[in-house]
Amino acid sequence: MSIFDLTGRTAVITGGNGGIGLGIAQALNAQGCNVSIWGRNGDKNKSAAATMSAGPGRVHTQICDVTDPASVKAAMKATLDTFGRVDGCFANAGIGGGGRRAFIDRTEEEWRKMFATNLDGVFHVFQAAARHMTERAEAGDKFGRLVATSSLASLFGTARNEHYAGTKAALNALCRALAVELARYGVTANAILPGWIKSDMTSGLMANDKFVANVMPRIPLRRFGEPGDFGGIAVYIMSQASSYHTADCFVIDGGYTAF
Repeated sequence: MSIFDLTGRTAVITGGNGGIGLGIAQALNAQGCNVSIWGRNGDKNKSAAATMSAGPGRVHTQICDVTDPASVKAAMKATLDTFGRVDGCFANAGIGGGGRRAFIDRTEEEWRKMFATNLDGVFHVFQAAARHMTERAEAGDKFGRLVATSSLASLFGTARNEHYAGTKAALNALCRALAVELARYGVTANAILPGWIKSDMTSGLMANDKFVANVMPRIPLRRFGEPGDFGGIAVYIMSQASSYHTADCFVIDGGYTAF
């Protein structure tokens, strides 16, 4: 058996119906992992699931709003009812909001909305997943993977995007804390920090010639990332290969931070 074989494992991917989340789901599924895609848009969920219909792993979709604890609890129950277990939880759902308003003009509503989705949403999802994983570990089945999609904004200063940056830096710290707290249960916790990736969230920037002209020369690999570029790291984290790798921030950016 390959060290990367995920047959019999189940992973939840929030925001798994597009972009990086879908890239992660597809790669996990191709290695035999069952995937449960949680998203707010039922049609997008179904379309995402259809791309994996021929995969070796089973696919489940669930309408879920991560800002609502009751919605998250219901989604976790539905996933457990379907697969019987959750081995990995990729908290990938998030929103962007940079470049449009100076910090001194930031509204309370904008600030709260950003934190409600990008940080509180991860708290709700990780708490539900960790509860299941620790209960399973206490019954003799120690295994769990908690993974948050963070951002390079957690490392660099990003003008007019301080609320977004704040949520992502908090995710890095949250993962490190959970890595220490949950290690005894066989649960690892890590963050993934994407660079400039083609997705719905960045489509406006990618269409901006001035932005592309400024950013592309700073990417050693000379291309923007694709959702599929996150498949390998997702499979590694979900597999036995990463069993001693926790509390880390995986930077997947084509070399942007090094140059």
